[in-house]
Amino acid sequence: MDIYTETILDHYQHPHHTGALNDATVSATEHNPLCGDVIKLDLKIKNNVVEKIGFVGNGCAISQASISLLCDAVEGKKISSLKKLKPKDIYDLLGVTISPGRIKCALLGLSALQKALKLTKN
Repeated sequence: MDIYTETILDHYQHPHHTGALNDATVSATEHNPLCGDVIKLDLKIKNNVVEKIGFVGNGCAISQASISLLCDAVEGKKISSLKKLKPKDIYDLLGVTISPGRIKCALLGLSALQKALKLTKN
């Protein structure tokens, strides 16, 4: 199976929610030293809900598509539900089987989100 599906390529070439948020409530950065991928994730949280989300970063198609899809899924959701996200949820968003060598790339956005959520007071 080709790892670069149409969805992954579309999100890689035209990612959603790009750009830093000037009014972010919390931010977190994750880096994959194995390949150089980096993501800085900004969340604006109001009433325990992600009101707005944005990211800046660069990396491979898998990491960039993953964070784009994750941002789509996260915006408007309650913090309590986001704290329950698991790697399987990311794999489901991507819609492809992730090889062991690409797992860190696929989960970089989730790792940044989890780090950011730990910094919230909720």
